Amino acid sequence: MLYFSRWKTFSIWAVVLLGVLFSLPNIYPQSMLSSLPNWFPTRQMTLGLDLQGGSHILLKIDTNDLIKAQLESARDEIRTQLRDARIGYTGLSGTSKVVQVRIRDAGQVPAAKEALKSLTTPVSSGLFGSGSVTEMSMDEPEPGLLRFTMTDSGIQYRTATALNQSIEVVGRRVNELGTTEPIVQRQGDDRILVQVPGLQDPERLKDILGQTAKLTFQMVDQSVPVQEAMEGRPPAGSTVLFSRDDPPVPYLIENRVIVSGENLVDAQATFDQRTNEPVVSFRFDSKGASRFGQATQQNTGKLFAIILDNQVISAPRINEPILGGSGQISGSFTPQTANDLAVLLRAGALPATLTIVEERTVGPSLGADSINAGKFASAVGAVLVIVCMLLVYGKLGLIANLALAATVAMMIAILTLLGSTLTLPGIAGIVLTMGMAVDSNIIIFERVREERAYGKSIVQSFDQGFKQALATVVDANLTTFIVAVILFYVGTGPVRGFAVTLGIGIITTVFTAFTLTRWMVAFWIKRSKPTEYPKGLVHYLPLEPSLPFMKLRNWAFAISGVLSLAIIGMMFVKDFNYGVDFKGGSVIEIQAKSHQADAADVRSRLEQLNLGDVQVQEFGDQGELMVRVAAQDAGDNAEQSAVEKIKGEFLDDYDFRRVETVGPTVSSELARTGTLGILASMLALLIYIWFRFEWQFGVGAVVSTAHDVIVIVGIYVFFGLEFNLSSIAAILTVVGYSINDTVVIYDRIREMLRKYKKMPIEQIINLALNHTLSRTLLTGLTVLLALLALYFYGGEVISSFVFAIIIGVFVGSYSSVFIAGPMLILFKLRPEMFEKEEGTKKGAGSAPAPASGA
Repeated sequence: MLYFSRWKTFSIWAVVLLGVLFSLPNIYPQSMLSSLPNWFPTRQMTLGLDLQGGSHILLKIDTNDLIKAQLESARDEIRTQLRDARIGYTGLSGTSKVVQVRIRDAGQVPAAKEALKSLTTPVSSGLFGSGSVTEMSMDEPEPGLLRFTMTDSGIQYRTATALNQSIEVVGRRVNELGTTEPIVQRQGDDRILVQVPGLQDPERLKDILGQTAKLTFQMVDQSVPVQEAMEGRPPAGSTVLFSRDDPPVPYLIENRVIVSGENLVDAQATFDQRTNEPVVSFRFDSKGASRFGQATQQNTGKLFAIILDNQVISAPRINEPILGGSGQISGSFTPQTANDLAVLLRAGALPATLTIVEERTVGPSLGADSINAGKFASAVGAVLVIVCMLLVYGKLGLIANLALAATVAMMIAILTLLGSTLTLPGIAGIVLTMGMAVDSNIIIFERVREERAYGKSIVQSFDQGFKQALATVVDANLTTFIVAVILFYVGTGPVRGFAVTLGIGIITTVFTAFTLTRWMVAFWIKRSKPTEYPKGLVHYLPLEPSLPFMKLRNWAFAISGVLSLAIIGMMFVKDFNYGVDFKGGSVIEIQAKSHQADAADVRSRLEQLNLGDVQVQEFGDQGELMVRVAAQDAGDNAEQSAVEKIKGEFLDDYDFRRVETVGPTVSSELARTGTLGILASMLALLIYIWFRFEWQFGVGAVVSTAHDVIVIVGIYVFFGLEFNLSSIAAILTVVGYSINDTVVIYDRIREMLRKYKKMPIEQIINLALNHTLSRTLLTGLTVLLALLALYFYGGEVISSFVFAIIIGVFVGSYSSVFIAGPMLILFKLRPEMFEKEEGTKKGAGSAPAPASGA
C-alpha cells in the first residue's frame, strides 16, 4: 500500500497539478486573464444569480389559450368547409374542448362528414412513438349532430409544439436585451426556465416576457359610433377594443385582420423626423406588403388600427395608399418602450400567454455582498480546520492540510470545467467539504495509531491503517454522495449548486485520501524514517477509552423517544413557518436609501395596499428590511401584481435587493418534491447499507436517521425558523453527515463481530463505539469549525440553513453513538451471520498481503 511506481507518482501529481492549474483563473480578476500566457487556462466558474445578481423566472404556458385558439380555428374551418360544400347547418358552437354543429338536411350528413374529414386527419409529429397524432375525434351523438372533441394527445401535441415555439421566441427576446450568457430552457411539459445573470433591470425583462406580442393591422368600424356599440350590441364582425392611454380610449374594430405580425421582417426603434417623437419603424415581407398596400388603396380616408395583444396602440387615418411595404407605429412612446416594442416584434409573437409562476431576483449590490461574505467565511473556515489538524496530528496534520488544499483546488477545477454555476449555498458546500474532507484522513490516522499501539512497526502500521480504512471511507462517503444526488434532483437553483459542490467534494476527498495523502506519507516515511507515531494533541486522549455507552442506552432510548413524540405532538399544535417555496407568496428584501429604515411605517403603508397578511422585520443592518407577503387568492398572476404594487409604493425610498415570488402552482409541487426527496434518501440508504452489511444495520441506520430528521424539524418548529427549500437541503445534509458517522461505527462493529466471535454483542458494540470515539469527536469538531465560520460570517441569507446543519452535527453524532449502535441489540445480531461470508473468502484462498516498504 505504501509503494508507488514512477508512473503512479507521475499520474497522481499530474492530476493534482492540473486541478491547481485549472482552478487558478478563479483567483484572478477578469481583467488580468487576458494578460496570461496563451497556454494558461482562462475559464472561470460562472457565478449564480445570488452572487452576481440577475433574475430567475419560471414561465408556464397557458394551456387554456391553446385550447381556445384550437376551438376557434375548428369553428372557422367548419364554417368555411360547409359553406364551400353548400351544406346547410345551424347551431355551430364550441365549449370546453368540444365543437358541435347540426346539419339541417339529414341527407347531407355523409357529405358533411367528408367535408370535415380534415379535422380528424392525423398530423405528423415526432413527439409520439406512432409518428402522428389525431387532434380531434368526431362522433354523432344523435342524427345530424356532429361533435368534434379535442383529444388528450392532441392537447399534449399542441402544448409541446407551442412550448418549443415559445422557447425560440423567448430566447430571441432575451438575447435582444444584450445580456451575457442567458439561459432559456424547457422545464417539464409546459414550462420555460429563464435565467439572466447580471441583469440590471429585471422589471424590463418581466415586461418583455409577459407580453404575447400578437400584432395585427385591422380596420376601424366607423359604421356606428363606438359609444352606441358599447351601450348596445356591436355590429356583427366587430369588437370594441381599448387603447393603452390613461384613461383608455374605446375603438370599434373590425374582426378581419388585414395583415399580422407574422409578415414583419424587421422592426426598429427610431424617431419621427417631423415631431422627433420615438416611433417604431417596420417592414413587411412581400406577402404582407402586397396585402397592406391593397388594403390601404381600398380604404383611403378611413381609420385603421394597429393592435398589440388586443390593445389599440394607435389608429391613424389612411391619407394615401402605402405601397412600399414599410411604415411606422407611433403611440406616446419613450425611447425605451419604443425599443422594447421593436424587440417584441422582431422576436415574434408567442403562441400562447406565458404566466410567471416563480421569480427569484437578486440585485447586484446584494450579490457583491454575498461574494464578500462567502470569501471571508471560507477563509476563516479554512484557517480553523488547518490549525485544528496541525494541533491534533502535528506532521501528519500538515500532510492532511496539503491534501485538503489539493481537494479544494480539484473541486474548483472540476466545477469550472463542467461549467457549473457557483451559488451562495455552493460556497457553503465548499466550506462544508473542507470540514468533512479531513474526515477520511482522520479515519486513516486513527487506524494507524491503533495498529501502532498493537506493537506493529511504523511502516506496517501505516500500511495496515490505509488498508483497514479503505472500505470504511468508501462506504461512509458513498452514502453521503447518494444523499447529494437525491438533493440535486429534488432541489432547484442554488440548492442544486450546493448538491453539485458537495458531490464533487466527496469524490475529490476520497481520491486525495488514498492517492495523494498515501504518497506523501510514503515519501515522509522514506525520507525521515520515523520510529514513532508523530505526536499531537490527540495523544492526550486515551487510545481506547472505556466509556459505558451500553449502560446508558436505555436512558438514551427513553430520552429520544419522549423527545420525538413531543416534537410530533408539537407539530399538531404549532404550525410550520413555511417560506414562499411551500406556501406561495413573496419575500422582498429592501434597503432604505437613507440607510435608516422605519419598519412600522413600511408595515402601515403595506396594510393600505390590501395584500392580505403582510410581515415586516428588520434584516441585517444598514436599514434593511424583510417583507413577506402571503399568497394571493387570485392565482399566479396576482403574485406579480402584489409585487408591482409594493414597488410602486416604496421605489422612491428603498432599493429592492432581492425578490422571491412563488405562485401556488409551483409551491405545492416543491412541497411534494421536498418530502419525496427525504423519503427517497431514507430508502436509498436502507438499500445500500442492507446490501453492504446486513438488514439489521440498514434498519438501525434508517431509525437513527429518522430520529435526526424529527429533531431537526422540531428545531424549525420550536424556534419558528422559516421552512423552505434550503431547509430540505439542510435536513438532507444532516442525513448525509449522520449516516456517514453511523457507517464508520457499523464498519467497526462488523469487523469486531468477525474478530471476537465469543464476546457478547453488548460488549462488541461498546468496544466499537469507544474505538471510533476519537474519530467521531475530531470529525465533528472540524465540521463545526467550518460551519461556525459560515454561520457568523457567511451572511444573513444562509444563516438559518447553516444553523440547522450545526444542530444536526450534534444530533447526528449523538444518534450514531446512542441509537444506531444499540439498535443492533434489539435485532439479535450475532457473529454467526458473518461466518458464511468469511468462509467464502477463506475458500477462495485469500491470505493477508505482506506489508510493503516505502
